Amino acid sequence: MATKFFEKLSNNYLELLDDKEDFNVIIKIGESSNAKIFQAHSNILRYRSLYFRNELAKTCKDNSNIKPINLNHISTEQFEFIIKYIYGGVILLEKQDAPFIFDLLIVTNEFLFDELTTFLERHLIEEKSHWLRLHFTQIYQESFQNNQFQNLQKWCNDFLVKYPTKIFDSEEFTSLQENALVSLIKRDDLQMEELKVWNYVIKWGVAQNPDLSSSGPEDWTSENFLALKTTLQNCLPHIRYFQIPGDDIVDNIYFKQS
Repeated sequence: MATKFFEKLSNNYLELLDDKEDFNVIIKIGESSNAKIFQAHSNILRYRSLYFRNELAKTCKDNSNIKPINLNHISTEQFEFIIKYIYGGVILLEKQDAPFIFDLLIVTNEFLFDELTTFLERHLIEEKSHWLRLHFTQIYQESFQNNQFQNLQKWCNDFLVKYPTKIFDSEEFTSLQENALVSLIKRDDLQMEELKVWNYVIKWGVAQNPDLSSSGPEDWTSENFLALKTTLQNCLPHIRYFQIPGDDIVDNIYFKQS
């Protein structure tokens, strides 16, 4: 049975970050006035990060035989976490607040760190759920803008099936991603009357077609109805029409589909 000394190995690699010799990559973080320079090693970056492997492949060496990489869209604090993860496989979150961790999650996903992204998702869900609920609409939108956040998507939908008005009655409802709306309305345990679900889906569809917002259904043309049907083609199959009373079918659904 092999004996593993990963902690010592991790510490040795972290020491490389302070080594002023043998580096061949310079990573500039932030804008010029507040920029910070990190010295790194191409072999480590290449094998630890697909993102940096791609960046290094398209970056030419300067006159000093160094490959410069500029990252202006992330903070120094975020990159310090990233580079320590790359070199030492360590991440320390105990003193970090939820907004920082959530922003870090977005960055780690961009850098294609699947393992770290999943870890940060679970940390937010297990340790920062109160903050997630307070900022629910933002979290819901962000998690469905990128399909990598499967754990957050599930957490959001598990929350929404119990409290659906949290998103349906929010000002941001009509700006939801289609995949977010579909993932919610197809849940069998959604605690909302199906007629209300139908009406919310119609509201969302109308908002995606500005020409429909200025008038009511009684003034819509056949082309207007067709445009709405096309917009909702991925939503309508998940409506449980059999759960809607017959009179409501006539008043709310047959009229709109006729």
